[in-house]
Amino acid sequence: MTRILVIKLGALGDLVQAFAPFAAIRAHHRSASVTLLTTAPFAALMRASPWFDRVEVDSRPSWRNLRGLAALRRTLVGYDMVYDLQTSGRSSRYFRLAGRPAWSGIAAGAGWPHDNPHRDVMHTRARQRDQLRRAGIAQVPDPDLSWLAGGGPVLPAPYALLVPGAAPHRPAKRWPAERFGALACRLHQRGLTPVIVGTQAESGLAAIIRAACPAARDLTGRTGLPDLAGLAARAALAVGNDTGPMHLAAAMGCPATVLFSRDSDPSLTAPLGRAPGQVRVLRVDDLATLSVDRVAACLG
Repeated sequence: MTRILVIKLGALGDLVQAFAPFAAIRAHHRSASVTLLTTAPFAALMRASPWFDRVEVDSRPSWRNLRGLAALRRTLVGYDMVYDLQTSGRSSRYFRLAGRPAWSGIAAGAGWPHDNPHRDVMHTRARQRDQLRRAGIAQVPDPDLSWLAGGGPVLPAPYALLVPGAAPHRPAKRWPAERFGALACRLHQRGLTPVIVGTQAESGLAAIIRAACPAARDLTGRTGLPDLAGLAARAALAVGNDTGPMHLAAAMGCPATVLFSRDSDPSLTAPLGRAPGQVRVLRVDDLATLSVDRVAACLG
């Protein structure tokens, strides 16, 4: 049996952006055994997906960790084709560890190189489509995510998801929690229950929002990724910073408003959604200057 390996190691938003390529690779290699190499936080989610026969976890050993590299090499060898969707310096070095198999990516010597000179200024989804096209996969449609739609608690409708967190080491990507609180009040006045989601570490942000809007519901730290996907699929809308849960909400078809600062470029990484107009992007240099009125106006 043909053995296929797909490499995707990034954060949640990066993983979600690769859902369509995952499905396209699976469809192209229907009779093959397809394995994903990813990081531990996403292994359970991807094992539940219909795209992979196996999911392996990359512990990302340091290049000085000879025992760890030997274990990684054992994970990488023996595949007939490798699709490196991470296309980083690290994942490109896996080409040699794997014994130089048939390879789609940017590693020197790859049989199917993604050598488009404009790749660094392409949106992630466009870049991945172009990479797969060069490897012989012409169609990369939106995937069927019905396997994710039923997850999580079923809350009384209608409700709106609020995503006030972002990467802890990038505070400039966060709209002030007090403004999320003011927005929550406006949503409640419209008949929507604000539902705050995020990690347990973001429960302090939820407390600030609930101090302004006691009607808001705090689910921070209480939702795994399948739960979050199901909640988003049933939500009336979602508002949040440029962070992974907003990518997941957009992928599930939820009308989403995503707030960007100068710390990231939406032309390269913004969620695209499943339909025209489903995702709206608000970008300002400094999110501290973004008013509640402007965000509320964007929600219609």
